[in-house]
Amino acid sequence: MKAQLLAWPDVQRARRDAGSRYHECLRATALSAGLYVLAAGDADPQRPHAEDEVYYVTRGRGRLQAGADDFAVAAGSLVYVPAMLEHRFHTISEELEVLVFFAPAESA
Repeated sequence: MKAQLLAWPDVQRARRDAGSRYHECLRATALSAGLYVLAAGDADPQRPHAEDEVYYVTRGRGRLQAGADDFAVAAGSLVYVPAMLEHRFHTISEELEVLVFFAPAESA
């Protein structure tokens, strides 16, 4: 695999065009990444993943329940969630746009 450069507006457009909350924009054996968007008031339907995750909030505001922890998240928040830990965003007061990294690559 060779290096890739992705333009964020292109990633945002691809997710909108796909009409889904999550759009994978990068995949390698050891890592995958995508854009996850939840509207204000949305319920997050996530289930635990077999991979470790890192969330980077690019815009919006809400909370993330991860196991026994509950975090306020907003633009600039970076959160690590270990594999198989029950977690979900909630109390979304402003549309959340989140860059998500899975390691190894998500096993969709």
